[in-house]
Amino acid sequence: MKYIYYLLCIVQILLAVGLIFIISIQESKNEGLTGQIGTTVSSSFKGLAGKDEKLGELTRNLGVAFFVISLVVAVTTNRWGP
Repeated sequence: MKYIYYLLCIVQILLAVGLIFIISIQESKNEGLTGQIGTTVSSSFKGLAGKDEKLGELTRNLGVAFFVISLVVAVTTNRWGP
């Protein structure tokens, strides 16, 4: 059981580093005049997903995985129980 906890902690750290990396390489959508007006830039291209869409999907998936692993680690440390 102790080894599973350590494995989950290592996975949690790797997911955190992955999230930091993925978020740091994304481009800001509030650049230029569009960001000053307050509107968002949307793509009308209906083909394959571009780089921004793929990075957004990867960020979402990593975030959900990090949240789930964090909950499992928190529960397995017995901090919430009596």
